[in-house]
Amino acid sequence: MKKTAIFTLFMLLTLTATAQKYVGGDISLLPSYEQNGAKYQTSGGTAITDMLAFYQQQGWNAMRVRLFVDPSKASTAHKGQGVRQDLDYVTALAKRIKAAGFALLLDFHYSDTWTDPGQHSTPAAWNTNDPATLANYVYTYTRDCLNTLVANGATPDFVQPGNEITYGMLWPTGHCYPNGTGYDGGTFDNFARYLQSGIKAIREVCPKAKVVIQTELSRSSNIATFYTQLKNRSIDYDVIGLSYYPHYHGTLATLNNLLTTLEGTFADKKIQIVETGYFHKWYPDDATYKISSFPNWPATDEGQRQFAADLVNTLNSHSNVDGLYWWFPEANEYGLNWSTQRVTDSWYNASLFDNETGRALPATAELRQFITGEQAGIESIAREPAGNAKAWHTTDGRVVAQPSQPGIYIHGRQKVIVK
Repeated sequence: MKKTAIFTLFMLLTLTATAQKYVGGDISLLPSYEQNGAKYQTSGGTAITDMLAFYQQQGWNAMRVRLFVDPSKASTAHKGQGVRQDLDYVTALAKRIKAAGFALLLDFHYSDTWTDPGQHSTPAAWNTNDPATLANYVYTYTRDCLNTLVANGATPDFVQPGNEITYGMLWPTGHCYPNGTGYDGGTFDNFARYLQSGIKAIREVCPKAKVVIQTELSRSSNIATFYTQLKNRSIDYDVIGLSYYPHYHGTLATLNNLLTTLEGTFADKKIQIVETGYFHKWYPDDATYKISSFPNWPATDEGQRQFAADLVNTLNSHSNVDGLYWWFPEANEYGLNWSTQRVTDSWYNASLFDNETGRALPATAELRQFITGEQAGIESIAREPAGNAKAWHTTDGRVVAQPSQPGIYIHGRQKVIVK
């Protein structure tokens, strides 16, 4: 065994601090599953008693949570799809997430129900078509929600002022096309005004939080155009957030080309995949892109894992991409009585748990590869008691005996390359 290079911990921390990356999931329905008795298990069948601790063991370090204005006003169908996250619900979940040491991404929907490229209804309580009044509603609502979270020890690290806003928000007045033109009575200028109002509140209440602007890829050619419109209007944000679902948006080549374009055009912005997912069984018949488009990703546990691995490899080839979130990883019907303990009205088979066994699927651990080994290891060592400073650690933070295999290790709080 030969030590060929030793770097100080200071230098290593300096390098990794500039490359902080985030991996996790949107776990907005986790409390509902827990309260209804869902039984979660590891891949080996051991009961999971603390879901956030389990996610930490998988190498995850960030979580995303959605927030609706008044979900009690949502339709019965949308409630059955999981619309229930009001401020009280989100505050309780966000406190857990922050207390467990995760970064928090807060996703404002600015609606009583789902918002996406096909729906952005204005909240019932904001019953006006006056842009100035609506902009004030956005500002005061954003400010008040963030003040509540801060007061409860749940300050977000990232905030989305709007969810999938490729075609604006607060329809009809904020309805618009990505190229800057209005649509069906709305204007891009109205939309930009609403967006700026939300960002103003974020900057005031959570000055350290990064502002994420989320779009989706149903027409990837629109995305650079959309962010150019924001640049032309001097919209103040930090991160380009993208939704990428293969069954809606196509192959990884489409995503890869878009990332290349965005990095070249908006080099000052970080990029995060704030929603993604893939089916481990029962691929949907009505998908835009049929499963035949993805020969390496059958709708199986292994196919889902391979998708996660291929996605991570693609993202890690882009230096500006620093975030990856799986959507709805916590969906799990195992242990629920369907007639009395239903959380949603249908099973979601792109989660990271098997609905029939409650066991974690292999894609869960695969996602950790998005974060470099050195970074995970340093974070683990920082939490070690002083008496363990001379222990050997792998770069993913595991304590090992003195290594006999070549590789990079941490020993005595220094990086050691063993050949």
